[in-house]
Amino acid sequence: MRGDKGSIRWEEIEKGLGSAGRLRILKVMMRNPDRYFTRYMLKRMTGLKTVDVKSNLNILVGLGWVIEYTYGVKTYRVNMENRAVQAIAELFNKVDY
Repeated sequence: MRGDKGSIRWEEIEKGLGSAGRLRILKVMMRNPDRYFTRYMLKRMTGLKTVDVKSNLNILVGLGWVIEYTYGVKTYRVNMENRAVQAIAELFNKVDY
């Protein structure tokens, strides 16, 4: 979902940030970018329902913003190498989110 020269497309940002649930998940993950999270951990840390965590993670994984690891129990980690994620992390830091 990138435009020319590796630019970040608005559609990608809109899809990734299109729900409060995805914002909560990203916030938790960006505070601990080297940590691996299970869906259960994210449910507890965000206050979201299990079904909402699962559907939001599917979108974030599809965008490449979150990496899914399937060795044993599925775990997830924010993809800090993604340019859109880097820009969002910078925004979150600037607005103290």
